[in-house]
Amino acid sequence: MLSVSNLSVQFGKRVLFDEVNTSFTQGNCYGIIGANGAGKSTFLRILSGKMDPTSGNVHLEPGKRMSVLEQDHNLYDEYPVLETVLRGNQPLFEVKAEMDALYADYSDENADRIGELQVQFEEMNGWNADSDAASMLSNLGIKEDYHYSLMKDLDGQQKVRVLLAQALFGNPDVLIMDEPTNDLDYETISWLEHFLANYDNTVIVVSHDRHFLDAVCTHISDIDFGKINHFSGNYSFWYESSQLAARQRAQQNKKAEEKKKELQEFIQRFSANVAKSKQATSRKKMIEKLNVEEIKPSSRRYPAIIFEREREAGDQILNIENLEATLEGETLFSNIHINLSKGDKVVVFSRDSRATTAFYEIINGKQEAAGGKYEWGVTTNQSYLPVDNSEYFEKDMTLVDWLRQYTKTEEEREEVYVRGFLGKMLFSGEEALKSARVLSGGEKVRCMLSKMMLQRANVLMLDEPTNHLDLESITAFNNSLKNFKGTVLLTTHDHEFSQTVGNRIIELTPGGVIDRYLTFDEYMSDPKIKEQRDKMYAVNA
Repeated sequence: MLSVSNLSVQFGKRVLFDEVNTSFTQGNCYGIIGANGAGKSTFLRILSGKMDPTSGNVHLEPGKRMSVLEQDHNLYDEYPVLETVLRGNQPLFEVKAEMDALYADYSDENADRIGELQVQFEEMNGWNADSDAASMLSNLGIKEDYHYSLMKDLDGQQKVRVLLAQALFGNPDVLIMDEPTNDLDYETISWLEHFLANYDNTVIVVSHDRHFLDAVCTHISDIDFGKINHFSGNYSFWYESSQLAARQRAQQNKKAEEKKKELQEFIQRFSANVAKSKQATSRKKMIEKLNVEEIKPSSRRYPAIIFEREREAGDQILNIENLEATLEGETLFSNIHINLSKGDKVVVFSRDSRATTAFYEIINGKQEAAGGKYEWGVTTNQSYLPVDNSEYFEKDMTLVDWLRQYTKTEEEREEVYVRGFLGKMLFSGEEALKSARVLSGGEKVRCMLSKMMLQRANVLMLDEPTNHLDLESITAFNNSLKNFKGTVLLTTHDHEFSQTVGNRIIELTPGGVIDRYLTFDEYMSDPKIKEQRDKMYAVNA
């Protein structure tokens, strides 16, 4: 279907890909993974023809159509929404445009050509194109009122959805998507997961959303040391099996037959869990292809994220009464009553991300509430990861000196200790002497997590903590929060985080709070809660 031969990419002395030969087969969904800077997005740009490799070539089977999720959100600003979607199937759009032009200037000479075009249009299912495009838009949350609006009149989130509809439109043979779940809500992501899980053609996707990768992928394509290796299974299978293989590598005295038996048992357990899951889709066929011979230890490095507590908190954690927040006269949330209990791991969320950020800023004393009060238990000590951490990185100092600010004992202040700590967070050698002002988004978050670990708080507050992090850091972070014995308040778009960490869901709305001891999936799929949510947001509509 789509193949790559002898592909090399080099920027100056840096070799990104070295003589890569691989192919992507029909009916499979490939999740492209790799450490930050491995070249995931570059690879997609080369596959889609938006960038030329240094050498080698990409071959798409003749007669097959490729569709790419557009990253430039303003590219179609001058076109109506529905037309933008139709342009996703360029051959169909060109036939339609030529036919419309000939009809507008109708003559006997044009009649034959119109007849030819009509046959082609029919073969392409063109007569249903408008209604198919409209249906796709509606499924992605773009109401009919907007279908004939210009793209430039839509907001950023709406544009993302239209461009996604464009990529999916017309059943392309190869679909290429870079971070398709960015800026989408839970309901839309669920729809997309279902759509792709039952998609019969080839999908190649880069995503940091593990739940999404697990729901749609039949294969994981790992970019490592300039090569690409395909592994059968979804992300969880790749991660768990590569961890098991790494542990086996360390057990040198174990016999080869024992190791093979252990891997086979792992595959059986994993397959049984997938078969039981609610995701009963065609992607289940991936479990038939899982192969013990493919399982390899990964060279990927994971940061050592471990949250410990200086002391255990008492029974009084946080009491909130009648809390309210406004922004420029608009109510973000009101009538919020919450009493946190020991061991609560709360997913705090709202349809408006400004509401959750205001909530954290208020209970951390960084913002005044419009009304109400809050009180922390006397035995609690809190640590907060804000969504915007820029104020922490304004000073020009090395990472060693930056982190030393947050140490508590003489031993911790020692250079050896600080450097060791940074090394565990993947800042090794010279990287520890980098200036805090020049860090990437992901590096800043890893520094903030280091600061939080040194604080040893018994209450952690995290506002979109996975922003900017790579899959390795997200996975390590997720595991550490599951094991943390204290209280957690967490706001995230990462479905896997919400589902595996949270035991309580608190939703902040203009009309009050919805508070339930449920998992995230249970909460989102409950029809009574959905009804209640719609009513409480309508207060402000």
